[in-house]
Amino acid sequence: MQISIGYSTCPNDTFIFDAMVHQKVDTEGLDFLPFLGDVEELNKKAFKKELDVTKLSYHAYAYLSDDYMILDSGSALGNNNGPLLLSKLKINPNEINDLSIAIPGKYTTANLLFGIAYPGAKNKKEYLFSDIEEVVLSGKVDAGLVIHENRFTYAKKGLKKILDLGEFWQDLSGQPIPLGGIVVKRSLAKNDILKINRVLRRSIEFAFKHPAKVMPYVKQFAQEMDEKVMLKHIKLYVNNFSLDLGKEGKIAIRRLYDFAKEKALIPALNKKLFIDDIE
Repeated sequence: MQISIGYSTCPNDTFIFDAMVHQKVDTEGLDFLPFLGDVEELNKKAFKKELDVTKLSYHAYAYLSDDYMILDSGSALGNNNGPLLLSKLKINPNEINDLSIAIPGKYTTANLLFGIAYPGAKNKKEYLFSDIEEVVLSGKVDAGLVIHENRFTYAKKGLKKILDLGEFWQDLSGQPIPLGGIVVKRSLAKNDILKINRVLRRSIEFAFKHPAKVMPYVKQFAQEMDEKVMLKHIKLYVNNFSLDLGKEGKIAIRRLYDFAKEKALIPALNKKLFIDDIE
């Protein structure tokens, strides 16, 4: 059985998915057809229902819960680290509502968290996540939300941190920050959904046990990135929550949606969200 699957070129995703898409683990008869794109591109493909399984921003999922369920494995949850709001200028937090802000996509979790922190900031401009540092440095915008490996490189480029949205979320909720998850079409058979989840967990376990065997795939899509940065990125976002969300991870996701709904940033989620709710 062929399963279309989408994920990003970022080190945490290629680290997670290498073993399953390249048949390094038992795939239980499934053949995965990968599509790689940046996070907002994946979000947009999910809105078109083009992929059976995909990495998805938790913000985007709030609009897609009728069509997709969240797998137990594969999520990126962080502790006290998340998207960063950066500027080349020293900016006081009470000035943020008046700034022009570069965001990595309307439906990214970075944008949702920023909306929870600063609902009054309306002057936002969408850019590819990898271009945001440059548009901030060039003065096209006053500040920018950076994600992925840029959190490790911004200081060398002369940018200053205004706010770490991971720290903001931890202070607000006391929970880890849900950034992205792996979702599966509800229309697939229950047995196939559970099979996909098992294979994904097996792929992550393989990567943890045999990192040297998956790093060539990681490096293939991060050729301009220093290996130390790749490893830092993986260590931050591939953790025990990636193996299994567990009770704590699911509470954190629901808490994110509760805060966002209170501020009218997302619609109500009326479906059961997780695959352990499959009937």
